[in-house]
Amino acid sequence: MSDSTVDTDKRTWLIASSCAGAVGGAAVAVPFISAFSPSERAKAAGAAVEVDISSIKPGEKLTVEWRGKPVWVIRRTPEQLEALKKVEGQLADPDSKRKPEELTPEYARNQARSIKPEFFVGVGICSHLGCSPSDKFQMGPQPSLPDDWQGGFLCPCHGSTFDMAGRVYKNKPAPDNLEIPPHMYLTETRLLIGEDKKA
Repeated sequence: MSDSTVDTDKRTWLIASSCAGAVGGAAVAVPFISAFSPSERAKAAGAAVEVDISSIKPGEKLTVEWRGKPVWVIRRTPEQLEALKKVEGQLADPDSKRKPEELTPEYARNQARSIKPEFFVGVGICSHLGCSPSDKFQMGPQPSLPDDWQGGFLCPCHGSTFDMAGRVYKNKPAPDNLEIPPHMYLTETRLLIGEDKKA
């Protein structure tokens, strides 16, 4: 056996063991690194979710998940905010007085149901049977909606309608307004959903 054969065998063995070590190290590091982000169990239990809202344009919606529920962050246009005043007489609970502790935090018990009027933060689940309403932001006559529609949401399951603040219209199957989750602004462009008090 020549020296070159031994060196080649050693080199092959060193490369193979180094590769195995690198793979093993990566396998150990991945669970360690992922431990820094909230686990699926923590998310389901209600871990707060931080959202960057800087890229949402007026009239657009961003959906994030919190506690396994879709949470909508909508940047309302001036026209959509103005329409909130026009529909108050048609709403079942315009002042969010029903179940206030469950559905509407104190800081959102206003016409816009929000901290900042421009941004609506609401759970996208109908209070009737748990369906997710569809966006119907466009104003005016549309199928399944009244001719004087001012924009909002339509639940396709049983026809409940909500305005752009998630307030339910009268005489609809949904008994309550859409839920407003606890939330707070960390900065002008960072929103924390799931907490509303600074630790």
